[in-house]
Formats: sequence, C-alpha cells, structure tokens
Amino acid sequence: MLRLSNLSLPLDFGEKELLAAAARKLKLPEKAVTAVSLARRSVDARKKQEVHFVCAAEVTVDTDEDKLLRRLRDKGVQKAVPYRYEPPVPKKPGNHGRPVVVGFGPAGMFAALLLSQQGLCPMVLERGETVEQRESSVQLFWEKGVLSPHSNVQFGEGGAGTFSDGKLNTGTGDPRIRQVLEELVKAGAPPQILTDAKPHVGTDRLPKVVKEIRRRVLSLGGEIFFGSTVTGLLLESGRLTGLKVKNSRGEQEVIPCSQVILAVGHSARDTFCALHQLGIPMQAKAFAVGARIEHPAALIDRAQYGSFAGRPALGAADYKLFCHLPSGRGVYTFCMCPGGVVTGAASEPGGVVTNGMSRFSRDGENSNSALLVGVGPEDYGEEGPLAGMFFQRRIEQAAFRLAGSNYSAPAQRVEDFLSRKPSRTFGGVLPTYQPGVVPASLDDCLPGFVTDAMREALPEFGRRLSGFDGGDAVLTAPETRSSSPVRILRGEDLQSPACKGLFPCGEGAGYAGGIVSAAVDGLRCAEQVIREW
Repeated sequence: MLRLSNLSLPLDFGEKELLAAAARKLKLPEKAVTAVSLARRSVDARKKQEVHFVCAAEVTVDTDEDKLLRRLRDKGVQKAVPYRYEPPVPKKPGNHGRPVVVGFGPAGMFAALLLSQQGLCPMVLERGETVEQRESSVQLFWEKGVLSPHSNVQFGEGGAGTFSDGKLNTGTGDPRIRQVLEELVKAGAPPQILTDAKPHVGTDRLPKVVKEIRRRVLSLGGEIFFGSTVTGLLLESGRLTGLKVKNSRGEQEVIPCSQVILAVGHSARDTFCALHQLGIPMQAKAFAVGARIEHPAALIDRAQYGSFAGRPALGAADYKLFCHLPSGRGVYTFCMCPGGVVTGAASEPGGVVTNGMSRFSRDGENSNSALLVGVGPEDYGEEGPLAGMFFQRRIEQAAFRLAGSNYSAPAQRVEDFLSRKPSRTFGGVLPTYQPGVVPASLDDCLPGFVTDAMREALPEFGRRLSGFDGGDAVLTAPETRSSSPVRILRGEDLQSPACKGLFPCGEGAGYAGGIVSAAVDGLRCAEQVIREW
C-alpha cells in the first residue's frame, strides 16, 4: 500500500475524484489503482478565490510498488506504514494491589481504559458525578446560577473537555494520538476525526462517548467511584502506601495502594494545596489569562473563505492568531469555537470563569475564542508553587463582584474596550454567555498589563483577520483556566521524586493542554505502571 500526500481536490469531491487525483499523482491509468481511501483532509484557504481541500490518501495498485517509487522519485508518494499500538504486557502480579486512577477526565479515562484492557482492574476515584448527572448540574448553573462545587464544567466524568468544542487537534507529534482517536471512534465519536486535520466531536456528542468509555472500563473489570475526593496521601520512606479519601457519603476512608495515576484537572485547587502541604515537589508555571471574544460566525466565514463562505463542505470557519508584542508578551487566540457559545465554567463559589463550547454542527450565530495574554511567575505578585492559582482566583473573584455576585460575567464591546470606557449596552453582536452578562469595563477585573496587551494586539489581529477588531465584537471575562497554574514534578519514570508510586498525569499536573494530549499522557503513565508491575 502507498500513501499519497498533497492531493488538491475540490470542495465537493467524492471517491471518484479522489481516485482520479491519486492516478494523476502516480502517473498511472485510473484502472491501475485498485483501491483508494481518504487518510487526511485539510482546507487550503490561502487564496480566497480558490479555496479547496488538500488531502492524503492510501492506495493499492496493480503494479510493482518498489519500481513505481523508483520511477516517480516523489516525496509525496511513500510506502504506507500501518499504525499499530503495542502497549507493554504486565508481568505476573506481585504485591502491588490494584492501581488507582484519580480523576476521570481524558487522562484518567485513557489510563483506566488501558489498565483495564491489560487486565489490571484499576480503581477510579472521581470527585464529580456521572456525565448524565453532571449535564443536569451544569444546565442548572447556566440557567439559574446554582453552582455545584463538585459537579460542574470543570469537575465530573469526562473532565472539562466534555463541555467544550471537543477539539482533538494537538501540537504534539506523539504516535499514540492515533490510538486515542481510534478508541474515541470505537466509543461513538464521528469517524471523520480519523481523517480531518482539525477534528472535533462537539459537546452534544461527547457525553455519549464518555459513557461508552466508562462502560468499557467496567466491563473489563475496572471500578469507578463517583463523589470520591482524594484528600491526602500516605507515605512510608518516600513511597506511596495509600490514599485518604472522602467518599460519596461524606465519610473519610483510607485506600491502601502503591501505584496511583494522579489525573486531576487544572482546577483541582484543593488537591494542589494538599500536595503542597505534604511536600510533594511542584512549581508555579506560566499560563495565560484574558477574555472570550465573540463575532458573528458569518463574519469569520467571509474573512477566511471569501466567496466560498457558507459552502456545506467547509462548515463554520476557524482561526488561530498570535503575536509577540514589543514588550515581550505573547498574545494569542485559543480554543476557538466556530458557531459556538460562551459558557460559565466556574468551579468555586464566588468566582466567574468563562469557556467556549460548540455543538458538532457548529451552526450557532456567533463564533468565539479566548483572547489570551501569556503570564508567568513574575506576574503573580507572590512567590511559591501555588502563586499562579491564587492569581487566577483574585481575577475570578473580582469579575464575580463586578458583575453583581450572581455568576453573571462582565462584558464589553471591543470599541469601548479600545477607547477605555465602560460599555452600557451591546450592538450587532449579542453575548451568548450563560448565566448572563453585565456591561462593564474589563479593566475593573483584569490586571492592567493584561488589558494593555489585549488592546495592543487587537488592531494587529484585525489586520490579519478582517473584522476581528470590529467595534461590536464582544469581550466576556475572565478566561483564566487556559492551562494548569502548577506543574507537579515528575522524573523520567513519570513518578514524583518525593513519592514513588505517584504518577502526576495530564493537564492538571502540567503535562498536557487539551483532550488529546491529556489522553496521550494518560496512556504514557498507564504504560509505566504496567512496566512497574
């Protein structure tokens, strides 16, 4: 089998056009191509007058492949290398007991799934509710502002990614990415995530996928305990011997264990504090803060696709913008949600947090993304590994007070923001944030250096993407949970240097940024547990 890359195809292409393009690439008659399948698809919109797809395909031919490769000498024609994931095989169990996975977000789910598939019957502890119960808790918060501190957009089965666009693209090149995508498809995700260059599932489809992964873990001998919060560790001579847990009945109990994958999310602040008090090595890390910016989806479509905007094959357009300011700060867009909405994502009483979300169809009236400014330990106003966490909290609490202390969020028109005057009303773009917004000045909740950087970047982004800095675009603040504010240190064996048997994992531990990279890190940690078995 051969893999062909850089095949240019029209937006309405089908299998016939794909086969013809493959034959042209190979300089063979079409009848010599005996089979063809799409392997990759991305949009090329660099020239707005000829937007098209660029594809990769896998083909079989009725001629000698080696001779054909020597004749073509084309880097876009290579032997196809089938992907095969081969995790380590556990040896005969010793006295380890069952491995424990703390947290059932992407990292925890994939760690638990692999451990279950390899026969190790993990025990999973998740502080939040099942995804079915969680959907009700989240909807209650969005509609009425009633926050459940242990079951919300951040906490619960599926993790924070469950209530998002479900984006699956990542900047990492780890080969395990393919395994993650294949497992998601087996669990009910759309098959096109295996071929799209920017795959997504959508928040309307993610709960079904999460439930199926739970079912598979349970069917393979794993156990999942919801409403169970880890409150401490037990150590002997630098080795983990057990966990202190507050169970679903509110009772404290001890679970003996010697291998724990700590896959808490980036918002598990009480866990970070408990680990710090125990002396587990961790450090403050850089992340980013800012606001969500909303535009009409049609405006973004026109800016990206020109006259091709609205073509069904393209769907809602996305974008990714970045600039380095003369001050040295980086400003960028993050977690872009085409045809989506801005949502409340608080996990603590008395704080406002925003996030973005899209359905699979991405057919909402607005598109949004986070407009973020990079921050680091030098900005936090205090020292210590938890300084970034406290920095986040101060911003979230200021936004809560500014918008009326009822989980509404402060919002501001871009024209008013650039003019440094509070908004009194909104124009052509209506904010979508739930539970609701209050017109305000974002300078009253975000640090001055953050708003100054955003003001400097907006016109630059407007030059790159027409209309991005339009006056009626809406900024809703704050976006503070872009990534974990801490890194829980681990060695080459993926274990804490102060607690053998503890595997800090995923986004909360500071080793991932998004659904796929967190899932990949979950696989890596599970593999190491198996090797240690």
